[in-house]
Amino acid sequence: MAESFSSFSLSSLDWMLIVVCAMLIGMSKTGVPGVSMIVVPTLALIFGGKQSTGILLPILIMADVFAVIYYHRHANWSHLLRALPWAVVGLILALWIGNQVNDVQFKRLIAIIVFLSIAIMIWKDYGTKKEFTPDHWLFAALLGVAGGFATMIGNVAGPIFAIYLLAMHLDKKSYIGTTAWFFFIINMSKFPLQALVWKNINLHTLAIDFVVFPAIALGAWFGIVVIKRIPELTYKWLVLVITVLSAFLILI
Repeated sequence: MAESFSSFSLSSLDWMLIVVCAMLIGMSKTGVPGVSMIVVPTLALIFGGKQSTGILLPILIMADVFAVIYYHRHANWSHLLRALPWAVVGLILALWIGNQVNDVQFKRLIAIIVFLSIAIMIWKDYGTKKEFTPDHWLFAALLGVAGGFATMIGNVAGPIFAIYLLAMHLDKKSYIGTTAWFFFIINMSKFPLQALVWKNINLHTLAIDFVVFPAIALGAWFGIVVIKRIPELTYKWLVLVITVLSAFLILI
C-alpha cells in the first residue's frame, strides 16, 4: 500500500484536501446539494483531469451506498427509468471523447462542464419562476444524455439531473431517494468502463479511496445531522464562489 501512495507523490496538503473532498462527497450524497462541485476541480488540480475521475468514482460509489441505504424506500422508479437509458447514451459518448483528448484538454472539458453546471444551478434557482411538468420523452432524453456525459467526464451531473427531478415536483425525500439510486446505478456502470477503457482505476487508486472511507462515512453522517443547520442561502453562495475559483484554477 505504501508503494501505491508513493506512486502519486502526494504531499501532506494533498492528503488533507483529499480527506476534505471525501467528507464533502459523503455530505452531498445524504442531502447537501452542490458540495461535489468543489471536489471535482480540487482533485483535478491534485491528480490531473482524467486520473482524478478514477480517484473520485470509487469514493462516489462508497458514498452512494450510504445514500441508498438511508433513502432507498423513497425513490420514484418511473421517473428514474425514463432517464436512465439516455444517461447510458451520454456515458458512451463521453467515454469515446475522453479517449480522444489529452489531459490538458480533459481538464478544460471538466472546467467547462463545471461552469455550465453552475449556470444551470443559478438558472434553476433564480432564472425561472414558472412551474412546469414536461411529459414529452424528449425532455428526459436530452437531460439524460447531458447528465450521462457530464457524470462521465467530470462527475458533475447533479445540477442537470436536479432540473429533471425538480420539474417532476417530487417531495424532498423522493427527490433525494431517486437521485441516490440514479447515481448509484450510473456510477456502478462507469466503474468497469473507466477501469478497462480509460485505465484510470487500479490498485494504486483504490488504495487511496479505501484509506479515506472513514471520511466518507463521517461526511454522510454530517450531511444528515449537522449541516442542515447552516442557512441554505449562505451555504449555496459559498459553494458557488469556491467552485468558480477552483474551476478557474484548472484552466491556469
